[in-house]
Amino acid sequence: MFNYQQAFSRNIGWVTEHEQQQLKNKRIAIAGAGGVGGVHLLTLARLGISNFNISDFDDFEVHNFNRQSGAFMSTLGQQKVDVMERMAKDINPEADIISFPEGVFEHNVDDFLEDVDLYVDALDFFALSARKTVFQKCYEKNIPVVTAAPLGMGCALLCFMPGKMTYEQYFRFNDKSNEQDQLIQFLIGLSPAMLQRSYLVDESRVNFKEKKGPSTPMAVSLCAGITGTYALKILLNRGDVICAPHGLHFDAYRNKFVKTWRPLGNAGIIPRIMFKIAKKIVNQ
Repeated sequence: MFNYQQAFSRNIGWVTEHEQQQLKNKRIAIAGAGGVGGVHLLTLARLGISNFNISDFDDFEVHNFNRQSGAFMSTLGQQKVDVMERMAKDINPEADIISFPEGVFEHNVDDFLEDVDLYVDALDFFALSARKTVFQKCYEKNIPVVTAAPLGMGCALLCFMPGKMTYEQYFRFNDKSNEQDQLIQFLIGLSPAMLQRSYLVDESRVNFKEKKGPSTPMAVSLCAGITGTYALKILLNRGDVICAPHGLHFDAYRNKFVKTWRPLGNAGIIPRIMFKIAKKIVNQ
């Protein structure tokens, strides 16, 4: 028989019993239920958070097997939000999970963010339009945002807090007129340290035009751990939260950890140089 206190009792010590009850009553929105999104949901469910809004319009396919928590032979062709909801409720049958199987758009973003305490970004790297929509609404509604990018065999984390530097102020998408340039802006903003760049062994697997890129399960797991920690700190108002224009990048392959700082976001001289270099690589 399920018992909430017993199920999450091993969290106590790192959080108090009162804090565990606080976590139980929080609601987190996660856009994307595949790579990082799926493992975010399960990690946060095991933390004892019991209320989620999740979205994804996609079904599980074989090429998801290397990194996605819900991808199994038994779930091929099944909708990601359905599978991940079942898995989360297998951890906590009392969980309240509201699914958005069509994805998140302008017409339903307000419902997606209804009563949400934190938004965790897990959209596909190339889902720029949806990401702009959700981030803008989070800014308007004073909802904190955590985005953790699985890069190579590491994780680059950015956090956007109410009253601090905004998503647009940091990434400067409006400075670029076409989608490909905006995707490059997104990449250099996510990964100012570019720790992953030196060990990419097959550059042909990164294709902005076809909207494809390689991934590893290790990076996804690292993202979930760091995001879960930041969720705990934000929801319990406890611990130092590093937010934009500061960021974190840990790369397990390189044995390196870097605290990044872009005071002007992508408007600074270094990001502008990085943009020119990245654009040449992308256009090769």
